[in-house]
Amino acid sequence: MFATPPRQEATVFTSLPDHLRLRGISSEWREGQPGLQPEHSLLEGPAFDRDGNLWCVDIAYGRIFKVSPAGQFETIVTYDGEPNGLAFHADGRLFVADYKNGIMVLNCRTGEISPFLQRHNLERLKAVNDLTFSSGGDLYFTDQGMSGLHDPTGRVFRVRRDGTIDLLLTNVPSPNGLVLSPDEQVLYVAVTRANAVWRVPLLPGGGVAKVGLYIQLSGGLGPDGLAIDREGGLAICHIGLGTIWLMTPRGEPALRIVSPTGDHTTNAAFGGVGGNELFITESETGALLRCHVPTVGQRLYGAA
Repeated sequence: MFATPPRQEATVFTSLPDHLRLRGISSEWREGQPGLQPEHSLLEGPAFDRDGNLWCVDIAYGRIFKVSPAGQFETIVTYDGEPNGLAFHADGRLFVADYKNGIMVLNCRTGEISPFLQRHNLERLKAVNDLTFSSGGDLYFTDQGMSGLHDPTGRVFRVRRDGTIDLLLTNVPSPNGLVLSPDEQVLYVAVTRANAVWRVPLLPGGGVAKVGLYIQLSGGLGPDGLAIDREGGLAICHIGLGTIWLMTPRGEPALRIVSPTGDHTTNAAFGGVGGNELFITESETGALLRCHVPTVGQRLYGAA
């Protein structure tokens, strides 16, 4: 085990305004999930566009928001879906991991949302959770459904740039957030119900091998979203613990970021000037948190 890392408290960047907090409205997603879910919204999936706007979702009520650098929320689309994760393609399109509908694509200018991938080998996906792109345009996503330790059948897919679909993992107890290492040779996958993060080496031929345990956590509900900095430091959102762990590229705890509000730290994205700020969705209180990490990169990790 490692020594307890330094502790740093995040601040509230902005919160979902009252007029966007919904109450007394039925939500199939919220009512079907184990445990208590906030009624007003379920913020997730932060992603920055080229203009510095932070996009995020409300899974429970099918909403996608754009948040300005000043912290103002704008509803871009409300639709019959359960958007969970977001990732921008190099061409500016916003890809959406929709728990209900599969992978969707949002035209950010018009607000039009359309399906991209709903089935594999003629079978419906379980319920997708999060997604990320490689530099070459390959799309990786987790297919979580209601899997867990009782039913370790969650999956991880890759959709290659040419449209070929690869099923990489089939035995994951609740796959959630995922990111690629900077050299794109390793895929990190948050495995929520196992309270762990897996390390998935990617083979040159396209498969995976020797998948291992990157870190075993304890407490809370488990890791949710992941983010990675340019040096390969991994940020792990530990939902239920109100914590984001920053790990060195070697897998050592470097910093513990704690929420000043609720404990449902669902996901995070690096942004701000120089990419040295971590923006975090905290769904219990409907807040977006921010933590400046002035030593992100070599100084934080003790490299020469």
